[in-house]
Amino acid sequence: MISKIFSLEGHVAVVTGGAGYLGYHISSALAEAGACVYIAGINYKKCRKAAEKISKEADAYCKGIYTDISSVKKTRETFQQIAAENSKIDILVNNAAFSKGKGLDMEEKNWIEGIDGTINGVFRATQAVIPFMAEKAKGTIINIASMYGIVSPNPSIYNKEEYANPPNYGAGKAAILQFTRYAACHLGEKGIRVNSISPGSFPQKNIQKDKEFIANLERKIPLGRVGRPDELKGAIIFLASEASSYVTGANICIDGGWTAW
Repeated sequence: MISKIFSLEGHVAVVTGGAGYLGYHISSALAEAGACVYIAGINYKKCRKAAEKISKEADAYCKGIYTDISSVKKTRETFQQIAAENSKIDILVNNAAFSKGKGLDMEEKNWIEGIDGTINGVFRATQAVIPFMAEKAKGTIINIASMYGIVSPNPSIYNKEEYANPPNYGAGKAAILQFTRYAACHLGEKGIRVNSISPGSFPQKNIQKDKEFIANLERKIPLGRVGRPDELKGAIIFLASEASSYVTGANICIDGGWTAW
């Protein structure tokens, strides 16, 4: 049955950065599909609060847990703890990211921090979860990339300093796309599928108050509007479930057609 192949009943999922603007809806989708969800992030209070809300709304088990994707040690400890509590980890969504700096004149330390907060964090979490998935010869990893890992931000749209999209963000997200393909090819024999999604444009609520900026964005989008965070849910459940059992190394753009121009 179709409903069965999309079900995540009995699955254990981890979402890094799962309490954030997009991460919350990713976590919620997995819980609604029946998974036991761990929301992992550096802000434990925020993760716990998000987990409690999702638990009530989805009538599912959802738990907040502290992790720090900038630390190999802490990242590994997090996955060890989750695996110890459940005897397995079925799904990992690499959503957490952080960056610093604006423009090509940024300091090198800021460039390095942005790269560390994108591709390096994804690498650390992926490396930490592999043993637990390989042990069961089954698992799925979903990496959250970005449309700006595929195309460049248009300078005429991002001409306000507070909205500037830094080059290390896009470079790190592009690296995630290649890492996804690499990991898919090298982990397939272990029964682990690795895919990515590239969201955009999903401006946060405070940015949506700037009507001129949003209008400029929407003129670039074939569907004529910015995205709603809940519009990530379908692709997440598809890639996390048996519905995509023969899909690996793929990237799904959820961008209203932005990258189709």
